[in-house]
Amino acid sequence: MSESRKQAHEFDQELLDLYDYYVHGQIDRRAFLSRAAKFAVGGLTAVTLLDLLNPQYALAEQVLANDPRIVSEYRKFPSPEGSGEGRGLLAQPKDMEGKRPVVLVIHENRGLNPYIEDVARRLAAQGFIAFAPDALYPVGGYPGNDDKGRELQARLDREKIVRDFVAAVCFAHDLPDSNGKLGVVGFCFGGWLTGVLASRLPDLVDAGVPYYGGPPTAEEAARIKAPLLLQFAELDTRVNDGWPGYEQALKQAGVDYTAHVYPGVNHGFHNDTTPRYDKAAAELSWQRTIAFFKKHLE
Repeated sequence: MSESRKQAHEFDQELLDLYDYYVHGQIDRRAFLSRAAKFAVGGLTAVTLLDLLNPQYALAEQVLANDPRIVSEYRKFPSPEGSGEGRGLLAQPKDMEGKRPVVLVIHENRGLNPYIEDVARRLAAQGFIAFAPDALYPVGGYPGNDDKGRELQARLDREKIVRDFVAAVCFAHDLPDSNGKLGVVGFCFGGWLTGVLASRLPDLVDAGVPYYGGPPTAEEAARIKAPLLLQFAELDTRVNDGWPGYEQALKQAGVDYTAHVYPGVNHGFHNDTTPRYDKAAAELSWQRTIAFFKKHLE
């Protein structure tokens, strides 16, 4: 991974917060550029700042698609109560002996981008079967551009997306090489959906790791049976504001959970394609994620 990308500390926190509002649809591109203009100094423009903050996927591929340890392919699955059919990336160890646990990987609010595909391959390199569905498959799949991906996902019916991922869980759980145990890890939108799937499929989801995801409803939280490992960023006030109520609901439901708040980092700290990436927090959180899945799925 290249070290030439700028780091979060090189940007004003207000600008990082503006970017968070933009990528989550709270302000549009024009509003971001207008409000970011005051940070455009030293020959920079607001457009240049946006380009610097946007993902650079070529810089962050940790496990190549042709890595000799794994095999990967796109697989379709039926979703009769959702969009009719879904598709995702299936990645698994190349030389498997016996059955393996399965982990569903859920992307952010922009479809199955290269970063999430890489996360799936990282899990496969650790000995898991990983399946990463694409919510955008019914509209042609991830378009190769995050801005367009966000636009497409925002237009989709949220409940239909959930039903497609419910179908994906069922498909992944029944894979022939599965050991019958299934975990879910999700990021941002996928973090929220991790809790929702644990609620809707309490007998299929055996462990969940939501990264900086918003909370499900209290009623949904009450139906969760799986242990949860929740990963938060200290500076992510937009998401963190919902945590106290979520935690109370988990306590009332008797859910086995552990929450970590990583100090001084922003929403998206695990995504190694943007300046919000924090190497120390990302690596520690990932070590915890792998250990958590090994404990509850193997």
